[in-house]
Amino acid sequence: MTTDWTALAPWAMTVFAFVLLAAQGLINSRRIARLRQQLRDNSEHLVRELNATSSGSLGVGNRLIACERQVHELRRMFDEMRQNDPLRVSYDEASRLVDLGADVDDLMNTCGISRPEAELVSALRLRQQKAA
Repeated sequence: MTTDWTALAPWAMTVFAFVLLAAQGLINSRRIARLRQQLRDNSEHLVRELNATSSGSLGVGNRLIACERQVHELRRMFDEMRQNDPLRVSYDEASRLVDLGADVDDLMNTCGISRPEAELVSALRLRQQKAA
């Protein structure tokens, strides 16, 4: 019985194609497994970085809140100091008197400020009135 190679050639080619297909499938499955592991490693790394970043930002946020509280407290104290400053009251009163037409001598006597201060308040207030 002689074998006709031409009759077996399509079957041999089919078997060879299946062997190549199986080899390619094996190679691809190993590559997919390796890529999955890399993806798992990368996501674990990103989760660790995200946790570190979020904990760091929480610390910064707490410090920012503390700074804002200090700024508000300092602003409140500054406003209280401005309101309770006897010199500030004198200058505010002097500005009001200039608006009413008081001269430098009236400012000195009424507000208890020196002549240069009275002249300065008068000049500044008159300049503001002209600008408005």
